[in-house]
Amino acid sequence: MEMNPYKIIVRPVITEKSNLAAEFGQYTFLVDRRANKVQIAEAISYIFDVDVIKVRVMNRPAKFGRWGRKRVKRQPAEKKAIVTLPPGQRIEAFEGI
Repeated sequence: MEMNPYKIIVRPVITEKSNLAAEFGQYTFLVDRRANKVQIAEAISYIFDVDVIKVRVMNRPAKFGRWGRKRVKRQPAEKKAIVTLPPGQRIEAFEGI
């Protein structure tokens, strides 16, 4: 399955915890649920022109609520990727946030 690199990376995750990890060369992204680690690494390398050492992924299941007797989906399922870069390389889009 060949995907466009810009479709694989949905958006960066900007939180206090991800900003602390950026000091150690780790960046967090929300990614397409069908993408694997190799595709994520290639997309990050292509978009930001950096080398990727490691990719770790997390699948978060959908969250459900109740509406009377029915179960309704409150938040969709998502996949996050934590990308590790070699020392000395940075992603400029994350700087100063």
